[in-house]
Amino acid sequence: MAEKKPVILRIDPKLWDALNEWAKDELRSLNAQIEYILREQVRKRGKKI
Repeated sequence: MAEKKPVILRIDPKLWDALNEWAKDELRSLNAQIEYILREQVRKRGKKI
């Protein structure tokens, strides 16, 4: 697997809180949750990663 690229993300604090809560519910870090959501959306568009 290729090395992961760092990304700076500016995000609304309410969205941050909601994503963080979701991540905790699924036993993931916030970073892992965001990556999971992005991967799923890319997959749904028919793109292979």
